[in-house]
Amino acid sequence: MYKPLFNQRKALRFRQFTRKGYALFACLGRVVTIGVLSVATLQSASAASDDFSSTAEASDDSHQKVDKEATLDDIEITGSRAPLALGQAARMVTVLSREDVQAAPVQSINDLLKMAVGVDVRQRGAIGAQTDVSIRGGTQEQIAILLNGINICDPQTGHNAFDLPCDLSDIVRIEVLEGPAARVYGTSSLVGAINIVTKDVRSQKAEVRVESGSYGYLSTAGRGQIGSHSLSASFTRSDGYSRAKSGALNADYNGGKAFYQGAYKSEQVCLNWHAGISTKGFGSNTFYSAKYDEQYERTTKLFSALQGDVNAGALHFRPAIYWNRSFDRFELIRGDESKVPFNHHRTDVFGINLNSYFDWAAGRTALGAEFRNEDIVSGNLGEPLNSPHGNYKYGLNRSNLSFHLEHNILLRRFTLSAGFVAIKNTWNEMPFTLYPGIDASYRISDHWKVYASYNSSLRMPSFTELYYSVGGHKADKYLKPEELRAVEGGVKYDSRAVTIKAAVFHHHQRNTIDWVMDTRDADPVWQSVNLTKVNTLGEEVTLNSQFSILNFQLAYCHLHQQKQEADYLQSQYSLEYLRHKLTAQLRMRLMEHLDLTLGYRWQDRMGQYTTTDGEVKSYHPYSILDARLAWSNDTYSIYMEGNNLTAHRYVDYGNVPQPGCWVTGGLKLIL
Repeated sequence: MYKPLFNQRKALRFRQFTRKGYALFACLGRVVTIGVLSVATLQSASAASDDFSSTAEASDDSHQKVDKEATLDDIEITGSRAPLALGQAARMVTVLSREDVQAAPVQSINDLLKMAVGVDVRQRGAIGAQTDVSIRGGTQEQIAILLNGINICDPQTGHNAFDLPCDLSDIVRIEVLEGPAARVYGTSSLVGAINIVTKDVRSQKAEVRVESGSYGYLSTAGRGQIGSHSLSASFTRSDGYSRAKSGALNADYNGGKAFYQGAYKSEQVCLNWHAGISTKGFGSNTFYSAKYDEQYERTTKLFSALQGDVNAGALHFRPAIYWNRSFDRFELIRGDESKVPFNHHRTDVFGINLNSYFDWAAGRTALGAEFRNEDIVSGNLGEPLNSPHGNYKYGLNRSNLSFHLEHNILLRRFTLSAGFVAIKNTWNEMPFTLYPGIDASYRISDHWKVYASYNSSLRMPSFTELYYSVGGHKADKYLKPEELRAVEGGVKYDSRAVTIKAAVFHHHQRNTIDWVMDTRDADPVWQSVNLTKVNTLGEEVTLNSQFSILNFQLAYCHLHQQKQEADYLQSQYSLEYLRHKLTAQLRMRLMEHLDLTLGYRWQDRMGQYTTTDGEVKSYHPYSILDARLAWSNDTYSIYMEGNNLTAHRYVDYGNVPQPGCWVTGGLKLIL
């Protein structure tokens, strides 16, 4: 994940410098490699490798003689409201870098996240058809999903949260903040946040990609750029890997994406904007009910956002405004509405936020506010509309207002970041409630760092949890918000070739929202309820080692949950968690231009599910081996990928078997 420079003789570290491109290095008289991350989101040193490689390539292309390369470790990151330098940051952030994205044998962002050890990816359909993603024993509803720092969570449901408009080739890195993140991202970030960062519009190159493989899989994509504008598009389809009892395909998939980015930059103002669309239809076989094996769903999502970064002397403003719209149509019996009506939903989310920070004698202070409005019209979610129209007879509108304040004390080896977010939601007349947090880190030496934190957060119920009372489900519209308090401590060792991180954390969660079934009932139904308490104790250890032609990563996470629930309750989400997860990845250069990536994952899930025959089964541990072989140069890449090479037919979500071995091949041209 870290890409070192092997002709480096000595690292030069600067404790203070200005943001001007010319101010720091005018007197050095040598080529300097520096990673600068300039987005107002979570950031990490791993992403700096992108700039290391591009700088080195530029030097080679221009035949410049490099006397000495120096690295600068004071890279600006934002694991808090105020951006801090990497050496001073108190919050740990996991980053899947550009190299990880390019080398991974995956077809979707969902698959890529499986290698993040603290992330639980419960796949229902392949190729990213539908995947429930959670962090540290939480559920898919309890994390914030962000695109370039913009919250794109869908208040209807978290099942389709990763319907992203951007292609894998558009992504420069994925950042994972584990633990409560309300102080940074407000509501919905109960147990963490995942931020997908796309490539800078000014650094993109035109490219075309074609892939094909098992189960009728075909994917095409392309991207182009004109000045400070870029546009990418992709289309993917597959026949699927399973059939219904009738013999019809029930895991087929087809979908397309388009993503536009633009930018404007002057000495004091930087503007970035994006607009995108994601649309797809997929066979949902037994996703929502084991009794029906020909379910189908079609979703369409529209995204738009405008972000700014204004430097007004000592005060920095970072405003943003965004609007997202989602359409969802679910068919319990595919193509047949005579027995069970289709579910139709449309959600609109509008948000505006202002982040600002300034430096003064006592440190760095950040303050700001955010307003977010969530609206849904539906065939079965919400209250009856005064004026029903089309398929929409019900609806609901709620608004969230929050204010945040944070202060950072920055000493040479010690950082203290403390603050709070005050949140008020119009649903159930929720009053302003404070959620505080504090992070501290101490740099023992240039290689060792210890840190500790306490943070709290909340999550409002989704519209589905409040109102979905059809098809064997009974919702409670008076659900309370979930709340969580967490403590964490850890240590990090970082050297030229090896990085080791270890952390211990404890989550105390109350009013946990889940769908549960009372197995004592003759005709049981799934009910949305507030479970009393859930306590989670966990440990994580990661090892990254980088050598000249080899990169090795090993990580392990263990969770233990204590819950106040009766034995006769069967949970659908929160009581089913990964107790053990082990990941390993090996990337090596076999010869010039030829690279091999091997990925291994072993998981052991707690919980049970009921089969169509009424039998209650426990989840069994399973292991997966993936591989990717690629021949690449500056103008093209030819590759073969294999997923689940051992062809293990496992179940990660009750009654939804996963595919066996899946092989694909592809060609990418860089124009």
